[in-house]
Amino acid sequence: MIVTGKKTRKSVKYLCTVILAAAAYLPLFADSSYTVQRGDTLYSISRKYQLTVAELRTANNLSDSDVIKAGQKLVIPSADISNAAALSATPDADSSAGKPETGTTKTYIVQKGDTLYGIARKYDMKLAELLSLNSMGSDAVIKAGQKIAVAGGTPAETPPKDTVPVKPDSSKNPGDDDIARTGDSSLMWPVENPNVTYVKGKVSGVELSAKKGEQVKSIRAGTVMYTGMYRGYGNVVFVESKTGLIYAYSWLGSVSVRKGDYVVCGDTVGTAGKDPDTGSPRLSFMVFKNGMPMDPAEAPRG
Repeated sequence: MIVTGKKTRKSVKYLCTVILAAAAYLPLFADSSYTVQRGDTLYSISRKYQLTVAELRTANNLSDSDVIKAGQKLVIPSADISNAAALSATPDADSSAGKPETGTTKTYIVQKGDTLYGIARKYDMKLAELLSLNSMGSDAVIKAGQKIAVAGGTPAETPPKDTVPVKPDSSKNPGDDDIARTGDSSLMWPVENPNVTYVKGKVSGVELSAKKGEQVKSIRAGTVMYTGMYRGYGNVVFVESKTGLIYAYSWLGSVSVRKGDYVVCGDTVGTAGKDPDTGSPRLSFMVFKNGMPMDPAEAPRG
């Protein structure tokens, strides 16, 4: 029996709205492509899609000296702040990452059109793991016929092309629904006397309560490697310490530093932003070692 009426029409209208909304957000939350326009630069494209230039280069196997041209098609990778952190580090900073145990790797021969980004996804690896496994820097470029090591096992299955992803809630960090525990507020944090809440999920880190407009301070000396909007994390500042750790201050209300600046412990990198749901001041803070998140409480201070 077929039921018709206002309720059915409303349901169909709602379903169509959801599908159209998901399609509209597809370029922002999944791999997509972009055709280079006259006047475009990797920097302008990275800002448009709220990614880092390094991610665009790696996803398209471009070197620092490669120039993009109008009409060229670029892969726009899905946002992954772990990848962004690994690629924002200086080329030799991620060479000491932990490698898979002996016997868990195999050799892969690079094919025409391959990228490190694509190979990592194919073998369900973190990009940082693939770079480390092959002692490659974050500026590495691969060539067809080159042999590289990958994780053992069969390649991960590619999801059907007609699958429509659910739009992530950009007001929350990955893993917001899996809160593990509270942290020690007596440690040195980017803001004073915060409530520290650990968040676990795709990327682990902490959320820190803050005062309205409170200054966010660097807790470790280092060089500013990236500033700007990063997809799903609002305004972000990456600071790389001399030991190669990346300190990521995200959901900032404003940014006070520029790429290339050197900050010491206690320097202001920005101000605390607001929780989109509650309007309360907050800050998300993560630390990455070789592109992998580590417990922020265990990261060196000073």
